Amino acid sequence: MTSASPLLALRAAILTYLAADSALARLMGGTFRLYDEPPDGACPVYAHFGGGETRTDPVDGADRHLHSLALLVVAKPGSAASAVAAASRMGDLLADADLSLAGHVLVLLRVEAIATRRDPRSGEASATLTLKAVTEAA
Repeated sequence: MTSASPLLALRAAILTYLAADSALARLMGGTFRLYDEPPDGACPVYAHFGGGETRTDPVDGADRHLHSLALLVVAKPGSAASAVAAASRMGDLLADADLSLAGHVLVLLRVEAIATRRDPRSGEASATLTLKAVTEAA
């Protein structure tokens, strides 16, 4: 069994993979911005890791994990479409992507949903990209 967190390995691989796409950077205002936590005072469009869950799912003795992971994309003011465009590009890139994970092997990665919402208090729009993945310890 590996001591590295499979969820952290998956997040790091997603970050590295998405950072290489210039079209995604353009959708985010010219610079790729995916953060661990929502940054104070950041100008949209940017993304941050949302909720995630990892469950142990051993199969035939393999140290396997099932993941559900969200990426939240914050829209430019007055443009929910800016968040949807960036989330859609992320989804297109990540669907069945061959990611390299430290200490783990990616078995499956798929996009489960893209959802939008508007905060009733601030009016801020966002899009949430929900991913499902299966990993095994290397």
